[in-house]
Amino acid sequence: MTARVALVTGAAQGIGAAVVRVLRRDGWQVAATDRVRPAEPSSLELDVRDTTAVERVVRHVEDRIGPIALLVNVAGVLHVGDLVTTTDEQWREVFEVNTTGVFRLCRSVGALMAGRGGGSIITVASNAAGVPRMGMAAYAASKAASAHLTRCLGLELAGHGVRCNVVSPGSTDTPMQRGMWHGPEDARRTVDGRPELFKTGIPLGRIADPGDVAEAVAFLASDRARHITMHDLYVDGGAALHV
Repeated sequence: MTARVALVTGAAQGIGAAVVRVLRRDGWQVAATDRVRPAEPSSLELDVRDTTAVERVVRHVEDRIGPIALLVNVAGVLHVGDLVTTTDEQWREVFEVNTTGVFRLCRSVGALMAGRGGGSIITVASNAAGVPRMGMAAYAASKAASAHLTRCLGLELAGHGVRCNVVSPGSTDTPMQRGMWHGPEDARRTVDGRPELFKTGIPLGRIADPGDVAEAVAFLASDRARHITMHDLYVDGGAALHV
């Protein structure tokens, strides 16, 4: 039996790399993409800010590997800073990758899936999309937009048998997370909470491993989740106190 084909963005490190590993473990044939080409088999260079590049990579995967049955949008960038000091350029960069990049991939792959009558699209957003965060307005707003975009697409494509879901991680041990730390105590403060920033801690008492998020993606991609669409699955150890 030919393996089902998955296209993953942001696959060079962190959550994206973990998603690639877990999907391959589960039998998927994965086209791993990133702005800097991942150093692994079936990897492709892709800047999600470039519409032409998106269309070219999607065509390449469809023609050379096979019909895309799963799209996982992981590519993302973070700008840390107060909203009142955020520049137009910083705002545009965050939205170009985190939101418009997701739109470009969803539009291209979603049309193909709808034509074939099936498929799954999963967007990795953030629990910051549902909980206000100090110093993260651009990031949080972009992730909220991409999450809602994905749910709206799920409604539009449900009649075509295409499921669209969101996975929203909290603090996860990735280069992006570590880039916000300034010393060895910051990991513990992330778990304990930061009252001065109105940020709760993590009730389960640990920072997520990228594999924790990847396993949630793998579940939603599987037939075990065949009746789940337009869902936002928080993988944050309870940090958002999400209802």
